[in-house]
Amino acid sequence: MATEGIIMGKVTGFLEIDRQTPKYQPASDRIRHFREFTLPMSDAEVGKQAARCMDCGVPYCHGPTGCPIHNQIPDWNDLVYGGDWEGAVRNLHSTNNFPEFTGRICPAPCEEACTLNLEDTPVAIKTVEQAIADKAYALGLIQPQPAKVQTGKRVAVIGSGPAGMAAAQQLGRAGHEVHVFERETRPGGLLRYGIPDFKMEKHWIDRRVEQMRGEGVTFHCGVEIGRDKRLADLQAEFDAVLYCGGAERPRDAGIPQNGLAGIHDAMPYLVQQNRRVGGENTPARGWSTEEIWAGAKHVVVVGGGDTASDCVGTAFRQGAVKVTQLDIRPQPPKTENKLEVWPFWATKMRTSSSQAEGAVREFQVATLEFVGEDGILTGVKCAEVDERRRPIAGTEFVIKADLAFIAIGFAGPFEGGFLQDAGEGLELKRDARGNVSVAADEKRYRTSVEKLWAAGDVRRGQSLVVWAIREGRQAARAIDLELTGTTTLPL
Repeated sequence: MATEGIIMGKVTGFLEIDRQTPKYQPASDRIRHFREFTLPMSDAEVGKQAARCMDCGVPYCHGPTGCPIHNQIPDWNDLVYGGDWEGAVRNLHSTNNFPEFTGRICPAPCEEACTLNLEDTPVAIKTVEQAIADKAYALGLIQPQPAKVQTGKRVAVIGSGPAGMAAAQQLGRAGHEVHVFERETRPGGLLRYGIPDFKMEKHWIDRRVEQMRGEGVTFHCGVEIGRDKRLADLQAEFDAVLYCGGAERPRDAGIPQNGLAGIHDAMPYLVQQNRRVGGENTPARGWSTEEIWAGAKHVVVVGGGDTASDCVGTAFRQGAVKVTQLDIRPQPPKTENKLEVWPFWATKMRTSSSQAEGAVREFQVATLEFVGEDGILTGVKCAEVDERRRPIAGTEFVIKADLAFIAIGFAGPFEGGFLQDAGEGLELKRDARGNVSVAADEKRYRTSVEKLWAAGDVRRGQSLVVWAIREGRQAARAIDLELTGTTTLPL
């Protein structure tokens, strides 16, 4: 919570200063490269946006409806407004290990919960957060923080996505010897391989990995637990094992494909392109090795979420002729009824930067089947749907398609590898969705298997990066408490 008695930002800032967010490079320019394209605001401009934070009494922005990791948003807005960037950096990092990640890719539920959002002019929280994180690097404030005292305990973390990285950093700073095991050739999980570079360049991950190495964390890449190394080996070598394997199994769309070439799940496509951008030529483990390229093709993306949008932006950058995005949901309203939904996340018309690059969006449309000739995709057969999402007879139509991506979300973790290994005689409990179950007290993150904890998407299902960071931090606290009987790590 904000410090009692201190008014956040400028008293009349929200009355005097309009909301402003960073501008983008023109679409015609940014689709020619895979780099980030946001044009940073000046310190003075960011300070003005921080000044808009009002003394609202109850800051819903960092409550349960806003920020999952409880960033102290009013506090660091006030510090930025006052020009105390170092203080803002310390405050932000007290709750968030990687604000340069969330400042770029979080959808900002905090802004939806902002009191000023009642007037559709929330504080530009995400903009200020990214500015603070970037300023931390500019000022040389991101340095290793190794523990002063070692506990003698050893912890293995499986997976180096945001949950695994956050947990590893927290445990290393608590004085434990931490080893992170990653299936891919570089750390980061889907943060590196699933999110396109035009949303977040990967040098941000590399810089954090270097910081963590300076804190004593050891990364073992190219090691798949359950295949290259057994869980039993980790249980014998370590005092605790934390599983942060993510939720990478694509949801089955149930669309007849007829064995046609040119139809792919979204994630193999995104992983492949991210590996190209990163200069990795070796095939990724667990992903398709087939060359997927959208250049000079008509592309159809099935799904309306972030992953679908990432496919849209990637296809444009590869030179697609036309990209059509299909969403079975009705087109949402331009604005929501604030009195019904605020401070919760609202369903309203949102246009991502990728969609704004020229995508054709079809709403309230069901994908009936993929059609083709000589075993090659030529089109996607669709139909309009009613309010219960049932196809309406007589409304069928076919969209030309040389390439189609299915991006309707994830059903849970991969079933092979670690889960197969852990399920052989260990009775690892799973929930109805196939996610790994933990103790009734979720904050313990303890599974039914000895020495094994679980956190992130593998436990809660597909979610946001900010939720993964929170779970990693909380799991680290639970493990530290279990191993030492006490902990100074925050909840």
